[in-house]
Amino acid sequence: MTRPPFDPPTELDIQTVSNQLGRRARNVLGIAARCVCGAPTVVATAPRLDDGTPFPTLYYLSHPAATAAMSDLEAARIMPELQSLVTCDDGVGDAYRAAHEQYIGDRESIAVVDEIAGISAGGMPVRVKCLHALAAHSLAAGPGVNPIGDEALARGDWSPLVCECKEYPVPAASAGH
Repeated sequence: MTRPPFDPPTELDIQTVSNQLGRRARNVLGIAARCVCGAPTVVATAPRLDDGTPFPTLYYLSHPAATAAMSDLEAARIMPELQSLVTCDDGVGDAYRAAHEQYIGDRESIAVVDEIAGISAGGMPVRVKCLHALAAHSLAAGPGVNPIGDEALARGDWSPLVCECKEYPVPAASAGH
């Protein structure tokens, strides 16, 4: 778990994330969460990409097994159930809105980008839209901050406590870096 400011990623971190993504990692500010083996699980990405594009997703889930687990949950259509938690349980809804504010605060501690002001990730503060983003936030911020991200991690078939890392092929664009 790591929140801003982030230590700069090492070249090995960038190479590992590139391998995980199957493309060269870009605009990585740091590693916000790591596997028990030390490999990156969540990267912190710049709020404005090098090409000038605003990028609201500060916490990006990079670990293939974690990403697959969140994709499986989305395919199983649990989103309406999680949405009901946000809508019908005042405690969950309040915590989800607080997670939204924390997410924006983390991102704005790095840079304020007017085009994405008030936008966090994953549908926060009132919708459940992307479990990948919500799980990434939970992994970066720690348990108890994002209730929907925590719930997705609890229901998924991947655990941050068990290493499922493997060697991934080096993307061609990364060769020689």
